[in-house]
Amino acid sequence: MQNIKIANINTSRTNYMSISFEFQSQYDLNINLEKIEYWIEKVVDYFDYEIGEINYVFCNDEYILEVNKEYLEHDYYTDIISFDACMGDIISGDIVLSIDTVKSNSEKFETEFISELKRVIIHGVLHFIGFKDKTDKEQRIMTTMENQMLELYDKI
Repeated sequence: MQNIKIANINTSRTNYMSISFEFQSQYDLNINLEKIEYWIEKVVDYFDYEIGEINYVFCNDEYILEVNKEYLEHDYYTDIISFDACMGDIISGDIVLSIDTVKSNSEKFETEFISELKRVIIHGVLHFIGFKDKTDKEQRIMTTMENQMLELYDKI
């Protein structure tokens, strides 16, 4: 497994903003990353936060499983792992996304792959903003917020 940035973020600079996308494998996502970046900026602004540094790592199931084992001591696949490095109102952290699991979830939930991918992309940001998803109530709130932010994407 290659080294990835895991919550080793420098947020000491003022007016510093960075959103990066790293691909561990070749993927033809057919998605406009500039529009995704702009959308993330709008979502963060909507909640009155600022972006410090957000790093997305798009990977396969095996890669996210290794990250899950190494950093969280969990031995299972997942669609997303977020490593929060937020400081005050500065949103920063690393978000690792398994394209394999996003694809299987899109089939399971009978939704388009790109829609599910956008949902997972913004899910990590919503975690950094403070939304949780451990309880049924938290999951309902998270889903509502995801849906609202997906509507915002469609208006861009």
